[in-house]
Amino acid sequence: MALYVQKYGGTSVGTVDRIQGVADKVKGFREAGHDIVVVVSAMSGETNRLIGMAKEMQSQPSPREMDVLVSTGEQVTIALLCMALEARGVSARSYTGGQVKIMTDDVHMKARIQDIEVDNMRTDLDKGRVVVVAGFQGIDPDGNITTLGRGGSDTTGVALAAALKADECQIYTDVDGVYTTDPRVVEGAQRMDKITFEEMLEMASLGSKVLQIRAVEFAGKYNVPLRVLHSFQEGPGTLITTEEDDTVEKPVISGIAFNRDEAKLTVLGVPDIPGVASRILGPISRANIEVDMILQNISADNSTDFTFTVHRNDFAVAEEILQQVKEELGAREVIGNNKIAKVSIVGVGMRSHAGVATKMFDTLAGDNINIQMISTSEIKVSVVIAEKYLELAVRGLHSAFDLDAADTVSE
Repeated sequence: MALYVQKYGGTSVGTVDRIQGVADKVKGFREAGHDIVVVVSAMSGETNRLIGMAKEMQSQPSPREMDVLVSTGEQVTIALLCMALEARGVSARSYTGGQVKIMTDDVHMKARIQDIEVDNMRTDLDKGRVVVVAGFQGIDPDGNITTLGRGGSDTTGVALAAALKADECQIYTDVDGVYTTDPRVVEGAQRMDKITFEEMLEMASLGSKVLQIRAVEFAGKYNVPLRVLHSFQEGPGTLITTEEDDTVEKPVISGIAFNRDEAKLTVLGVPDIPGVASRILGPISRANIEVDMILQNISADNSTDFTFTVHRNDFAVAEEILQQVKEELGAREVIGNNKIAKVSIVGVGMRSHAGVATKMFDTLAGDNINIQMISTSEIKVSVVIAEKYLELAVRGLHSAFDLDAADTVSE
């Protein structure tokens, strides 16, 4: 017998019929003798509906009241799923985040979990009940409802699995695992049987949308085996673990991630003096704009060019800030480009293989794709290229690093 924490996302519980399907799946696990804790999201579209209503009431609603409002979406789902389980003869009990006592800090709309009380859940599990918990939410030290930010149900699932010392946390979604890259871009993309937390964290941060970054961080920190599975199809999914695959056939690169939501800004003719980077990026940071890749050219005539990337949604605001910074620094010009993309190769095998970056650059050069910026870490290489070449680059790299499925057949 094993203890599984299963998380079902919004599309998995998007209709009454789909909730019935989840109940059937959970019943199967109970009949096999396993203890089950289920974490659910709001039904697909419900959170957006609630946010829309809030905007009709107030242009900038209070974060506290927004948390009270949007947390109700999960409360509907937990009750309906328990009803469906009870109708199948499976004893079940629902809990909101506050009832479980998922304790968070007091930052509304993006709270972080600090502690979880497991006594009530343990009691229910000992009585043979399925425990159904509302994802995405908790309570702060003053008893206020808090939410964990978009995608927070993944984090709830992993946190509960860690607190309960579950055998596995299973994330059910609309894909059947983690792929070497997006199958919509590369027909030969393959589902990976296993990937390390380290690789998955890089993939998630670089554009892969399968798992929330914080959930992967949490799982890695507490060594919670994490498995991504399809809600409506049987299959082994992808296991995310600390164990590296040491088979001879394991590729050097595990996957290719990409992100279209990039923009690049350059301040030309910046004085080459100590502290100039802080004077450029300080105002950007104070505007809550996250900076990704940074490049500073070699000084010429006591001046240099300073380039960095931001999310495309922040491009206009960042450019406006830099115009003021330019005047203060006496820089020559600010230029920007919001038609770029980032492509990254990821793999723990890079640690023990030389020439990986060179192979990446040669492949892109062979497709006549110019590299605008480069960033590296121990297990990844990222490049910024023109957005129009994104899919060509991903397909070329996927093939060059032998990630294509050998049995892929074009229809």
